[in-house]
Amino acid sequence: MNADKRRQIFERLREANPHPTTELEYTTPFELLIAVILSAQATDVSVNKATRKLYPVANTPASIYALNVDGLIPYIQTIGLYKTKAKNVIETCRLLLEQHAGQVPREREALQALPGVGRKTANVVLNTAFGVPAMAVDTHIFRVSNRTGIAPGKNVDIVEQKLMKFVPPEFLMDAHHWLILHGRYTCLARTPQCWNCVIADLCEFRKKTPAPSKAI
Repeated sequence: MNADKRRQIFERLREANPHPTTELEYTTPFELLIAVILSAQATDVSVNKATRKLYPVANTPASIYALNVDGLIPYIQTIGLYKTKAKNVIETCRLLLEQHAGQVPREREALQALPGVGRKTANVVLNTAFGVPAMAVDTHIFRVSNRTGIAPGKNVDIVEQKLMKFVPPEFLMDAHHWLILHGRYTCLARTPQCWNCVIADLCEFRKKTPAPSKAI
Protein backbone atom coordinates (compact mmCIF):
# COMPACT_ATOMS: atom_id res chain seq x y z
CA MET A 1 0.00 0.00 0.00
CA ASN A 2 1.40 3.38 -0.97
CA ALA A 3 1.65 6.46 1.26
CA ASP A 4 -1.15 8.33 -0.51
CA LYS A 5 -3.63 5.52 0.06
CA ARG A 6 -2.69 5.30 3.75
CA ARG A 7 -3.25 9.03 4.09
CA GLN A 8 -6.67 8.74 2.47
CA ILE A 9 -7.60 5.95 4.88
CA PHE A 10 -6.76 7.99 7.95
CA GLU A 11 -8.35 11.12 6.54
CA ARG A 12 -11.62 9.22 6.18
CA LEU A 13 -11.36 7.66 9.63
CA ARG A 14 -10.75 11.13 11.08
CA GLU A 15 -13.68 12.60 9.20
CA ALA A 16 -15.96 9.85 10.53
CA ASN A 17 -14.67 10.23 14.10
CA PRO A 18 -12.75 13.48 14.71
CA HIS A 19 -12.08 12.85 18.41
CA PRO A 20 -11.62 9.14 19.07
CA THR A 21 -10.77 7.85 22.52
CA THR A 22 -10.75 4.69 24.58
CA GLU A 23 -14.06 3.13 25.62
CA LEU A 24 -12.62 2.39 29.06
CA GLU A 25 -14.00 4.79 31.66
CA TYR A 26 -11.43 6.73 33.69
CA THR A 27 -10.70 10.16 35.12
CA THR A 28 -7.00 9.87 36.06
CA PRO A 29 -3.92 8.13 34.61
CA PHE A 30 -4.06 5.70 37.53
CA GLU A 31 -7.68 4.76 36.85
CA LEU A 32 -6.78 4.19 33.20
CA LEU A 33 -3.79 2.05 34.15
CA ILE A 34 -5.88 -0.20 36.39
CA ALA A 35 -8.66 -0.43 33.80
CA VAL A 36 -6.21 -1.49 31.09
CA ILE A 37 -4.65 -4.12 33.37
CA LEU A 38 -8.14 -5.48 34.01
CA SER A 39 -9.03 -5.42 30.31
CA ALA A 40 -6.59 -8.16 29.28
CA GLN A 41 -8.66 -10.93 27.67
CA ALA A 42 -11.81 -9.09 28.75
CA THR A 43 -14.18 -6.60 27.15
CA ASP A 44 -14.20 -2.89 27.93
CA VAL A 45 -17.87 -3.28 28.84
CA SER A 46 -17.11 -5.81 31.57
CA VAL A 47 -14.24 -3.71 32.91
CA ASN A 48 -16.39 -0.57 33.04
CA LYS A 49 -19.08 -2.43 34.98
CA ALA A 50 -16.47 -3.43 37.56
CA THR A 51 -14.72 -0.08 37.87
CA ARG A 52 -18.04 1.76 38.25
CA LYS A 53 -18.35 -0.11 41.54
CA LEU A 54 -14.67 -0.03 42.48
CA TYR A 55 -13.62 3.55 41.79
CA PRO A 56 -16.22 5.27 44.01
CA VAL A 57 -14.79 3.20 46.87
CA ALA A 58 -11.11 3.14 45.92
CA ASN A 59 -9.42 4.89 43.01
CA THR A 60 -5.89 5.68 44.19
CA PRO A 61 -2.87 3.42 44.73
CA ALA A 62 -3.18 3.80 48.50
CA SER A 63 -6.91 3.11 48.70
CA ILE A 64 -6.84 0.08 46.38
CA TYR A 65 -3.73 -1.29 48.10
CA ALA A 66 -5.58 -1.00 51.41
CA LEU A 67 -8.28 -3.33 50.07
CA ASN A 68 -5.72 -6.11 49.64
CA VAL A 69 -6.35 -8.97 47.23
CA ASP A 70 -9.29 -10.40 49.15
CA GLY A 71 -10.96 -7.00 49.36
CA LEU A 72 -10.42 -6.23 45.68
CA ILE A 73 -11.72 -9.53 44.29
CA PRO A 74 -15.44 -8.89 44.99
CA TYR A 75 -15.29 -5.81 42.73
CA ILE A 76 -13.61 -7.53 39.77
CA GLN A 77 -14.69 -11.17 40.01
CA THR A 78 -16.98 -10.81 36.99
CA ILE A 79 -13.88 -10.21 34.83
CA GLY A 80 -11.87 -13.09 33.39
CA LEU A 81 -8.66 -14.07 35.20
CA TYR A 82 -9.75 -11.94 38.15
CA LYS A 83 -7.59 -13.72 40.74
CA THR A 84 -4.37 -13.09 38.83
CA LYS A 85 -5.44 -9.56 37.98
CA ALA A 86 -6.23 -8.81 41.63
CA LYS A 87 -2.71 -9.84 42.62
CA ASN A 88 -1.18 -7.76 39.82
CA VAL A 89 -3.24 -4.69 40.69
CA ILE A 90 -2.34 -4.84 44.39
CA GLU A 91 1.35 -5.36 43.63
CA THR A 92 1.24 -2.52 41.08
CA CYS A 93 -0.24 -0.23 43.72
CA ARG A 94 2.51 -1.20 46.16
CA LEU A 95 5.24 -0.41 43.63
CA LEU A 96 3.62 2.90 42.66
CA LEU A 97 3.57 3.91 46.32
CA GLU A 98 7.09 2.73 47.09
CA GLN A 99 8.90 3.69 43.90
CA HIS A 100 6.88 6.46 42.23
CA ALA A 101 5.31 8.47 45.07
CA GLY A 102 1.91 7.13 44.10
CA GLN A 103 2.10 8.51 40.56
CA VAL A 104 1.87 6.62 37.28
CA PRO A 105 5.27 6.85 35.59
CA ARG A 106 5.51 8.37 32.14
CA GLU A 107 8.43 6.20 31.03
CA ARG A 108 7.85 2.97 29.11
CA GLU A 109 10.43 0.95 31.04
CA ALA A 110 8.98 1.97 34.40
CA LEU A 111 5.46 1.15 33.23
CA GLN A 112 6.44 -2.26 31.90
CA ALA A 113 8.16 -3.06 35.20
CA LEU A 114 4.73 -3.04 36.87
CA PRO A 115 2.93 -6.40 37.26
CA GLY A 116 0.38 -7.05 34.53
CA VAL A 117 1.75 -4.27 32.33
CA GLY A 118 3.16 -5.38 29.00
CA ARG A 119 4.11 -3.31 25.99
CA LYS A 120 0.52 -2.99 24.77
CA THR A 121 -0.75 -1.76 28.15
CA ALA A 122 2.15 0.68 28.44
CA ASN A 123 1.38 2.04 24.98
CA VAL A 124 -2.27 2.61 25.88
CA VAL A 125 -1.30 4.57 29.00
CA LEU A 126 1.41 6.57 27.24
CA ASN A 127 -0.90 7.46 24.36
CA THR A 128 -4.23 8.01 26.12
CA ALA A 129 -3.13 9.41 29.48
CA PHE A 130 0.04 11.26 28.53
CA GLY A 131 -0.39 12.18 24.86
CA VAL A 132 2.58 10.21 23.56
CA PRO A 133 2.30 8.94 19.96
CA ALA A 134 2.22 5.19 20.57
CA MET A 135 0.53 2.19 18.99
CA ALA A 136 -1.00 -0.45 21.26
CA VAL A 137 -1.47 -3.35 18.86
CA ASP A 138 -4.28 -5.55 20.12
CA THR A 139 -6.15 -8.22 18.19
CA HIS A 140 -8.32 -5.59 16.45
CA ILE A 141 -5.41 -3.43 15.27
CA PHE A 142 -3.46 -6.52 14.21
CA ARG A 143 -6.39 -7.73 12.12
CA VAL A 144 -7.19 -4.37 10.54
CA SER A 145 -3.55 -3.62 9.75
CA ASN A 146 -3.11 -6.95 7.98
CA ARG A 147 -6.49 -7.16 6.31
CA THR A 148 -6.47 -3.65 4.87
CA GLY A 149 -2.79 -3.72 3.96
CA ILE A 150 -1.99 -0.61 6.03
CA ALA A 151 0.79 -2.37 7.94
CA PRO A 152 0.92 -6.13 7.38
CA GLY A 153 3.05 -8.23 9.69
CA LYS A 154 3.34 -11.73 11.14
CA ASN A 155 3.28 -10.56 14.76
CA VAL A 156 2.24 -7.56 16.85
CA ASP A 157 5.77 -6.21 17.14
CA ILE A 158 6.22 -6.02 13.38
CA VAL A 159 2.79 -4.43 12.94
CA GLU A 160 3.55 -1.85 15.64
CA GLN A 161 6.87 -0.96 14.01
CA LYS A 162 5.27 -0.60 10.59
CA LEU A 163 2.40 1.52 11.89
CA MET A 164 4.79 3.88 13.66
CA LYS A 165 6.74 4.16 10.40
CA PHE A 166 3.91 4.34 7.87
CA VAL A 167 1.10 6.27 9.60
CA PRO A 168 1.44 9.97 8.65
CA PRO A 169 2.65 11.98 11.70
CA GLU A 170 -0.51 14.09 11.87
CA PHE A 171 -2.58 10.95 12.51
CA LEU A 172 -0.25 9.12 14.89
CA MET A 173 -1.84 10.39 18.09
CA ASP A 174 -5.30 9.05 17.26
CA ALA A 175 -4.52 6.16 14.91
CA HIS A 176 -4.52 3.65 17.75
CA HIS A 177 -8.12 4.48 18.63
CA TRP A 178 -9.37 4.68 15.05
CA LEU A 179 -8.01 1.24 14.22
CA ILE A 180 -9.34 -0.40 17.38
CA LEU A 181 -12.82 1.03 16.89
CA HIS A 182 -12.79 0.13 13.21
CA GLY A 183 -11.89 -3.45 14.08
CA ARG A 184 -14.37 -3.64 16.92
CA TYR A 185 -17.43 -2.37 15.05
CA THR A 186 -16.81 -2.60 11.30
CA CYS A 187 -13.86 -4.78 10.31
CA LEU A 188 -15.09 -7.73 12.35
CA ALA A 189 -13.05 -10.91 12.55
CA ARG A 190 -15.49 -13.35 10.96
CA THR A 191 -17.86 -11.14 9.03
CA PRO A 192 -16.29 -7.79 8.10
CA GLN A 193 -18.95 -5.23 7.27
CA CYS A 194 -17.41 -4.09 4.00
CA TRP A 195 -20.80 -2.70 2.92
CA ASN A 196 -20.65 -0.27 5.85
CA CYS A 197 -16.95 0.59 5.67
CA VAL A 198 -15.72 4.11 4.89
CA ILE A 199 -12.42 2.78 3.54
CA ALA A 200 -13.71 -0.25 1.61
CA ASP A 201 -12.54 1.00 -1.77
CA LEU A 202 -9.01 1.54 -0.41
CA CYS A 203 -8.78 -1.81 1.37
CA GLU A 204 -6.62 -4.67 0.05
CA PHE A 205 -9.03 -7.26 1.50
CA ARG A 206 -11.91 -5.75 -0.44
CA LYS A 207 -9.93 -6.12 -3.65
CA LYS A 208 -9.14 -9.75 -2.95
CA THR A 209 -12.71 -10.66 -2.02
CA PRO A 210 -14.81 -11.68 -5.04
CA ALA A 211 -18.09 -9.86 -5.44
CA PRO A 212 -21.16 -11.98 -4.64
CA SER A 213 -22.77 -13.47 -7.71
CA LYS A 214 -26.12 -12.03 -8.71
CA ALA A 215 -29.15 -14.28 -8.65
CA ILE A 216 -30.49 -15.15 -12.06
